[in-house]
Amino acid sequence: MVAEHGQTISQAECKHKLGGVHDALYVLSGKWKLPIVIALHAGPKRFGELQRVIGDITPKLLSKELKELEMNEFVKRQVYASTPVLIEYELTQYGRSLDGIIQELCIWGIQHRARIQSR
Repeated sequence: MVAEHGQTISQAECKHKLGGVHDALYVLSGKWKLPIVIALHAGPKRFGELQRVIGDITPKLLSKELKELEMNEFVKRQVYASTPVLIEYELTQYGRSLDGIIQELCIWGIQHRARIQSR
């Protein structure tokens, strides 16, 4: 495997990096997890609000993704004792640790789109 500056890395280092990427992709896999995290960046949202912001996601799938994000400590579900019961979802501090990754993905995605469109 070749590292950032053209240096070859050992098989052990390669395996370590592949393991880290595998773990990250396992936790963040799918079409919806990162869009949910991005949508929650603006602040806490109720389920319906979140669904509207994200767009084309079914309630069943949004519920499943939120449970997985909560299980992995990226999202916190807050239940308020009111009538009717108010439930909000918010990004945790740990969820905000994805900021750099999201920023880099955004930059890369914009550059990639421009590259493909310029053909």
